[in-house]
Amino acid sequence: MRAVTITEPVGPEVLTVVDLPDLTPGAGEVLVEVVATAVNKADTLQRKGFYPAPPGASEVLGLECSGRVAALGEGVTDWQVGDEVCALLAGGGYASQVVVPQGQLMPVPEGVDLVSAAALPEVAATVWSNVFMTAGLDSGDSFLVHGGAGGIGTFAIQLASAMGIKVFTTAGSAEKLAVCAELGADVTINYREESFLEVVREATDGRGVDVVLDNMGAKYLADNVSALADDGRLVIIGMQGGVKAELNISQLLAKRGSVIATSLRARPEEQKALICADVVEHVWPLVADGQVQPVVHEVLPLEEVARAHQLMDDSGHVGKIVLKVAD
Repeated sequence: MRAVTITEPVGPEVLTVVDLPDLTPGAGEVLVEVVATAVNKADTLQRKGFYPAPPGASEVLGLECSGRVAALGEGVTDWQVGDEVCALLAGGGYASQVVVPQGQLMPVPEGVDLVSAAALPEVAATVWSNVFMTAGLDSGDSFLVHGGAGGIGTFAIQLASAMGIKVFTTAGSAEKLAVCAELGADVTINYREESFLEVVREATDGRGVDVVLDNMGAKYLADNVSALADDGRLVIIGMQGGVKAELNISQLLAKRGSVIATSLRARPEEQKALICADVVEHVWPLVADGQVQPVVHEVLPLEEVARAHQLMDDSGHVGKIVLKVAD
């Protein structure tokens, strides 16, 4: 099979496609012939040596893919050879083949082409599991998502908006903020020019928001806590702004607030299977009727993986960067 794998930290220009042995599914696994995969921030962090694959996971890059079922391992009954699927992975997506635990496969949502479907699993599972399953965001609530123009942000805005939630978001340019508004954001904030905390306070008459989804970590911790409403929940899923900061526990207690830090990649297979099933039940119908759609910045062939990672590093994209592996 063709694949992109790394064994030590490298720059994007070093990434290339190599030949590796073909795969065989084990018990409870499915072999997928990959049509497309997508680039995530985690992939670039892994490339730089900051986010190693969990024990037992493939060293091939890639946390999601779309494709067709090619073979079934022992005990697999929910899928058939030829099914068009998309998958949440712990690794292995940048390849022509991948082996997936059967519970981490999902059908391609109705109305979505197979290439674009590669842009859905990671963002759908991340947003649904963190914002809705864990933080309990619900209709009528208010929600702040940082990095609204990225893959997770563009999906979170659409999903929350479709569920009747007031959405605040941050981004670094007028162009990106315009896209966020088109996707359903009610209040857009240019973090280069204004304080998101001040905007949230003014727009909510000092109440704050019910849930914050944060990819910055330490840099935003104090202001995120200050932006919470009473009983508000801050969910941290990234550390782009550092790993250590001071937490005002008194302020958190006064608000009965919660600070939750989660990750998806290293969760047990059973948890991932539950998340994927929940996504299919609650999110895919919104995708099928057009309320939520994959936002794809560019589709590149797998052989241009170096360019795709450079685009991600440059942060000029909106939505997801997709790598097409096969027709």
